Amino acid sequence: MNIVEKLQTVIILIAVGTGLLLGQLSLVEQHAEMFIIPFLLLMLYGLFLTIPLTGLKNAFKNITFLSTNIFLNFLWTPLLAWGLGAIFLSEYPAIWLGFILLLVTPCTDWYLIFTSIAKGNIPLSTSVLPVNLLLQILLLPIYLFIFSGTMETFELSTVLENVLFVLFVPFILASLTRYFLKKKKKVLEKKVIPFFASSQIVFLCLTIVAMFASQGSYLLNNLGIILIMFLPLLLYFSINFIVAQTAGKLLNFRYEDTISLNITIIARNSPVALALVLIAFPDQPLIALALIIGPLIELPVLAIIAQLLLKIGKVKTENI
Repeated sequence: MNIVEKLQTVIILIAVGTGLLLGQLSLVEQHAEMFIIPFLLLMLYGLFLTIPLTGLKNAFKNITFLSTNIFLNFLWTPLLAWGLGAIFLSEYPAIWLGFILLLVTPCTDWYLIFTSIAKGNIPLSTSVLPVNLLLQILLLPIYLFIFSGTMETFELSTVLENVLFVLFVPFILASLTRYFLKKKKKVLEKKVIPFFASSQIVFLCLTIVAMFASQGSYLLNNLGIILIMFLPLLLYFSINFIVAQTAGKLLNFRYEDTISLNITIIARNSPVALALVLIAFPDQPLIALALIIGPLIELPVLAIIAQLLLKIGKVKTENI
């Protein structure tokens, strides 16, 4: 884990604070919104570019793990997220939707870091990464249609148009970049991809700065959302930890594979969901705030879970 990855939560908080400060200047507050879309498109372009979908075939070498991953991430988790939201967040529809969108997007980056810390099966985790990315791109508009429709508070046609734009334009551009540079592999792998891999956090933070600068005064009055989200998020992590351990045992996974399953159904991909929300709901900053607060709770939890998995693995090894 490099220094940027270690300090990612702190960097995001600094971006939030910077946006709030800049938002006190009326000129900045009036024009900040126009920078959100360009920064988001650059961030997502970089994300899609760094994950080669050519590795999709590797995922099918372990069809049991792949099918379990798909079922838990894309069927079980959305239902769990909706259910927890119905219990704890029904009085706050914007926060509820942000909570759902946070949880239906499996992580495509730092989950490998925590899998490594917990001594999970890195090649196996890497093999399902492009599958998780592709499915969340395809399913996010569907989730949005289903869940925002049940709340009856959002204009679906406009939302879906914006979602399709912000997800598929950078995805297509990244695919075209790979296609046109396939004969210049060194340029792609040594220059282009490393640049966008390292700059994703920069574009994300610039987006956050712009968003908070444009909506800062409203958001400052709603920081109680941290307390509102804490319990349902903690329950989500706890339930899915138990679900993954149980699934691994029932399916006779090696313990390293169970660790991989645990991390991939717990770690979430908030940047993609945040990009979607900032475009789809420009007048609903509470949804975006839910997605920014999510990782502030998630990252410490992932660190604790990685250490817990290490201890469980150590006990299992000693009992053999």
